[in-house]
Amino acid sequence: MLHSASLALCVAMSSALYAAEVQRMISHEDAGKLAYAPAPPDNPLKGFVPYPRERSTFPHSLEWDYTKLSDVMTGRTNFNWTVFESKLNAAASRGCQFIARFYLEWPGKTTGVPQYLIEEGLLLRRWTNTNTQPFPPAVDHTPDYEDPRLRAALTNFIHALGARYDGDPRLGFVGLGLLGTWGEWHNHPRNEWFASKAVQREVMDAYETAFKKTRLVARYPAGPTDYRYAENGTRTIGYHDDSFAWATVHTGRKNEDWFFETRLRSAGALDKWRTQPIGGEVRPEVWDCLFDDPTCAPPGQEFDRCVEATRVSWLCNEGVFRPRLQGAARERALRAAQRMGYEFHIRRADLARENPGWSITLTVTNTGVAPFYYDWPVELGAQDATGKLAATWATDWKLTGVLPGEPAHVWQHRLAASELDARTYRLLLRVPNPMPGGRPLRFANREQDRDLDGWLTLGTIQP
Repeated sequence: MLHSASLALCVAMSSALYAAEVQRMISHEDAGKLAYAPAPPDNPLKGFVPYPRERSTFPHSLEWDYTKLSDVMTGRTNFNWTVFESKLNAAASRGCQFIARFYLEWPGKTTGVPQYLIEEGLLLRRWTNTNTQPFPPAVDHTPDYEDPRLRAALTNFIHALGARYDGDPRLGFVGLGLLGTWGEWHNHPRNEWFASKAVQREVMDAYETAFKKTRLVARYPAGPTDYRYAENGTRTIGYHDDSFAWATVHTGRKNEDWFFETRLRSAGALDKWRTQPIGGEVRPEVWDCLFDDPTCAPPGQEFDRCVEATRVSWLCNEGVFRPRLQGAARERALRAAQRMGYEFHIRRADLARENPGWSITLTVTNTGVAPFYYDWPVELGAQDATGKLAATWATDWKLTGVLPGEPAHVWQHRLAASELDARTYRLLLRVPNPMPGGRPLRFANREQDRDLDGWLTLGTIQP
């Protein structure tokens, strides 16, 4: 039998060893953890979007603008892209990708119908459009959308646009546009003059054929039994809510069956956000007061509720770019910009020495409301003691598959010993913007930009 003192010593030693092992396990567990911090409101391809502007104090990564079809289309198969090119280049010079929409009719402006079609006798219906709130009624010119000459022009244009710009890194998204007032796919209150379903299908077919890389958005979700719009719920096309925070959330009232979420339900497209982008425009009536306290959004159409209903990634909204947005309202708007779209957080970075080389395992989650819709490259980098980037490596990791509300993804990569010399390095991570000068995607981590701008510091690798 053990002497009681010896027994006590054994117990104490066992307890100390156990405590040390627990501490080692805890330290190992903590070693790979990375801290959360909100990603910036000007992360690429999300947030609030202004019309083109030289200066802005509100952070953003996208710009948008309308373009007359007549500004680029000069004949049946003749195009002058100068006006559109200048818009893309101007946005890119400010580090922003561009959202495009082309139009034929705009109340109060001259027609966007190509001149050669007017000279050939295309019918333009001149009328006073009263659906222009909060602006006064204005003269509109609605073309005969059923005319074969116009239909051919639209499909010719779409194919030419796609041939030139599909996959162009300056172009973030393309709104279908072209049909209806402002390119919004309606001629309310003269709905009888809007394009037939046959014309709508021709336009959508042309866009899907012409654009395989750049993402598309349509104004109205539509199911197979929709009374006005051709079915689009099964197409590789996202949506654009042009009345966000005004007529977005489903109410169940019959006279509000045109509200955006209601149309998503009718189209069977509530989950469309998983594969196709949702964008939109804050309704002009609430531009200047959406983020006041209390908000001026109609009851039930408050901003956060609309984000939850739509999974929106970006919103055109001139209101947040105006000087009057100050103080607490501005802070609420900044948080709102961060809330839209994706937000990637690297929860853990486990870096293990495996002779000869290193094993890298990252645990990544999407803490936002929507996916990232492009497979931008994900790269690793090694930074030496002087701060110099000594090496970079491509990975096969894909952002598009990391969806909100799903279990964390595990990314793994192995570095061979021959890829680095026998020094200590910081291991870094980044997602570069494919557009030269574009904002890099930044992670929701405190370690983002800590040691090198545009890069997330993961940890240290040693020989």
